[in-house]
Amino acid sequence: MPDQTLPLIVQSDRTLLLEVHGEHYVHARDDIAPFAELVKSPEHIHSYIVSPLSLWNAAAMGMGADEVIARMMKWSKYPVPDSMITFIRDFCARYGSVKLLAGDTPGTLKLTCTDERIFQELTHHTHLKKIMQVSGDRTFTLALLERGTVKVHLIKLGYPVEDLVPLREGAPLSFSLRKTALSGRPFSLRNYQREAMEAFLGSHPRTLGLGYGTVVMPCGSGKTVIAIAAIHALQTETLVISTNTAAVHQWIDELLDKTTLSEEDIGEYTGGKKEIRPVTVCTYQVLTWRSDKLSDFPHFSLFTKKRWGLIVYDEVHLLPAPVFRITAEIQATRRLGMTATLVREDKREDEVFSLIGPKRYDVPWKELEQKGWIASAVCTEIRIPLPEKLELSYAVAPKRQKFRIASENPLKIRVAQEIIENSPEDQILVIGQYISQLHRIAEALHAPIITGSLANSKREELYRQFKAGEIKLLVVSKVANFAIDLPDASLAIQISGTFGSRQEEAQRLGRILRPKERNARFYNIVTRYSTEEDFAANRQRFLAEQGYTYHLEVWDELAP
Repeated sequence: MPDQTLPLIVQSDRTLLLEVHGEHYVHARDDIAPFAELVKSPEHIHSYIVSPLSLWNAAAMGMGADEVIARMMKWSKYPVPDSMITFIRDFCARYGSVKLLAGDTPGTLKLTCTDERIFQELTHHTHLKKIMQVSGDRTFTLALLERGTVKVHLIKLGYPVEDLVPLREGAPLSFSLRKTALSGRPFSLRNYQREAMEAFLGSHPRTLGLGYGTVVMPCGSGKTVIAIAAIHALQTETLVISTNTAAVHQWIDELLDKTTLSEEDIGEYTGGKKEIRPVTVCTYQVLTWRSDKLSDFPHFSLFTKKRWGLIVYDEVHLLPAPVFRITAEIQATRRLGMTATLVREDKREDEVFSLIGPKRYDVPWKELEQKGWIASAVCTEIRIPLPEKLELSYAVAPKRQKFRIASENPLKIRVAQEIIENSPEDQILVIGQYISQLHRIAEALHAPIITGSLANSKREELYRQFKAGEIKLLVVSKVANFAIDLPDASLAIQISGTFGSRQEEAQRLGRILRPKERNARFYNIVTRYSTEEDFAANRQRFLAEQGYTYHLEVWDELAP
């Protein structure tokens, strides 16, 4: 007989349904979180999916098939389907079936297979047989430089590599964390920040981490603090890679504010400066710069300029494709990826797993909101008509141009003006995709604007003025999507976005999630009956998965 007091329903399509109102919800959620990915979290029932990648994340934390199945059975109202049990045993067994070990000679590695069938499959694989040589019973030899390439090939085949090659030790760096930051505020790690750091380093009971992997937490929850704590725990020279120059400067400010590191200890490696110091902070952009498509990437040498003991990948879900190629250097070093969402629109999450490491820790957005560590947020989609004069050009335009016509609907300026006029107490960001549209709205609002073409010094001065409350309205392009700390921003108006990008939606909401006295509000203005509606629905999906509900309003210019 089913036990109706239990909160979980396990289905044969590998989905899990979790009721949120019962007394067992929290314990059940914590038990399934290591091996199931949250898909949707509306008001009453949360949906999870058990995937190969989610099971391999669990396996990397030391959780085997028996424990996964036992946890499901513990909380399930009904018997767990046999097909689910078979799926779990199959894919959990794949983790560890292929192991990477140090080679017998310098510059080489060994790949071993536990199963003869897998060994034969790899022996005859078109690409792998060119870079791996059979060297013994179910064993291959490969060059150290092929470490990452082989791992990516194998995960695509469904065999995640258990990488047991020892990580190299970096150059030592001695410093302390401050108990009182230079800003005058007390400084200590929150409980979840300490748990995340310990999970990454392998000292947390939920994980067997060895200093590589990703931490997934909401914007505004203090991921930078976790990285600083990890650097301090390891006491080693570190390379930090972030999204833009403004973010680099914020990293440097945080390091100086919260540690005893001096300005001489911290280097900036950007388009404007090329400093290499014990802690060096650079951008993805400078790393991937080259003079033309046929040239090498000259700044990749930064990976070997010093004996780094840790590489931190800020916003790891944005990891550019060229950086995936620097596999030998990044595989030998402890590496910490940080992100609010592992969603990649190019579906390369498995490559992040292989090259940076498995997910070591995550925490639900709503959980941190309930505890007051991030702001409560109200999300509203405002649908507006397309002006009659644009209807014909929209009707005959190709799909991509349809999206742009809808995105640049001129009525969006009037709607944004109304929201701003009704929000005199808020610090407001107007965010968009198209530069010409942003300039028009900035002119109409008499507001300063930040785009990629604005000099970094002017950009950072506007951020400073906004933080200080000297300006209360700022128009920004997608350069402000990531790693920009604007703690007092309380209202964001999105007038256009990058098609259906879910991670962009999450990052833009994240601009207003720093804790504050007032609730945050996020408006998305969308042209009704257009392709923009479809893309908006996809963009909002990630936030719906985190428990955010979009309220829907219809704006009519003829309404009184």
